[in-house]
Amino acid sequence: MKKIKPLAFYLPQYHPIPENDEWWGKGFTEWTNVGKAKSLFDGHEQPICPGELGYYDLRVPEVREHQAQMARDYGVYGFIYYHYWFGNGKQLLERIANEVLASGKPDFPFCFCWANETWSGRWHGLEKKILAEQIYPSQEDLEAHFNYLLPFFKDKRYIKVNGKPVFVIYDPLDLNENAPDYISKLRALAKENGFDDLYIIASNKQSDHFDYNQMGYDGKISHAFQKAWIPYIQNSKVYISGREYYTKKVKKIFGIREKPNPEKKVSIQDISIIVDEMKFVNAGVETYPMILSNWDNTPRSGYNGVILSNNSPEVFRKQIDKAALFLKEENNAANFLILKSWNEWAEGNILEPDLKNGFSFLEEIKNMKNI
Repeated sequence: MKKIKPLAFYLPQYHPIPENDEWWGKGFTEWTNVGKAKSLFDGHEQPICPGELGYYDLRVPEVREHQAQMARDYGVYGFIYYHYWFGNGKQLLERIANEVLASGKPDFPFCFCWANETWSGRWHGLEKKILAEQIYPSQEDLEAHFNYLLPFFKDKRYIKVNGKPVFVIYDPLDLNENAPDYISKLRALAKENGFDDLYIIASNKQSDHFDYNQMGYDGKISHAFQKAWIPYIQNSKVYISGREYYTKKVKKIFGIREKPNPEKKVSIQDISIIVDEMKFVNAGVETYPMILSNWDNTPRSGYNGVILSNNSPEVFRKQIDKAALFLKEENNAANFLILKSWNEWAEGNILEPDLKNGFSFLEEIKNMKNI
């Protein structure tokens, strides 16, 4: 069997930008929510504190080098940098990728996931506040987008499949609905600039049953984890804090009626059950399994957050084994195993070491066997 190539989604949010200063306050980064997170019920492990890398600033080149070396040491093949192009040349959080390109460091494989999604205040309780709208305005903007990407595609570190630069698209349905020719035009531009083609992958956001081949995709990141998870989110157990529980009891004893507060709840599901039910299936194009180490987005969303409980390296290993078996059966061109994520700290969705788990999840990747 071909060697499995684990690719980890990578969030470039860990440095201030003017837009975040305006929206959330001076100096805001992903660490702002991580650091102020609170335990919302008895036994809730928050805040989650970073381990060896600390509360880093991605503007520091040594941090990026350290991340890459750590990933390499533990068997991660490359990073999938989130890339934000909203239309009319509007970008956000592009500084890190630009510096990686200009400096040639770290010498570590990477590709882009175009996060073609409108930014709203949803995770911060501001559902209707539009921060940056995703649009596909014109052929000129598409060409500007491609011209921005081209130096990255040409970089020797950029991940390619049979010489074709890999480009992941986060929301394939939004792109297909609003700009159905976008992919074919990107491919044409790639060929005009010396590439045989692009290798375009739909992300795990959408279900696997859509016709991705017809939409122009070469590959699909499996939706299997979400598919197994969704029924439990819809029927999940709701937890309140111990203090709130006893306050409710006292009020009940004294006959004090209180108004319901639907906001003060946390939805929790058992990851081990979800993993047992997770089943990878072919999506009609080359399909790459996605596995998830952990999840707790209450640092962003408070009581509106969702938590996966009973995370452990052993449960993560079960996902790795399932993914490896699926890849053996599929015999895809690239043999990618998608890891979500390297550093989504405000989602509790991390492979970087924290103070509790250390390198234990990374150790499972390092010890992964090609089945």
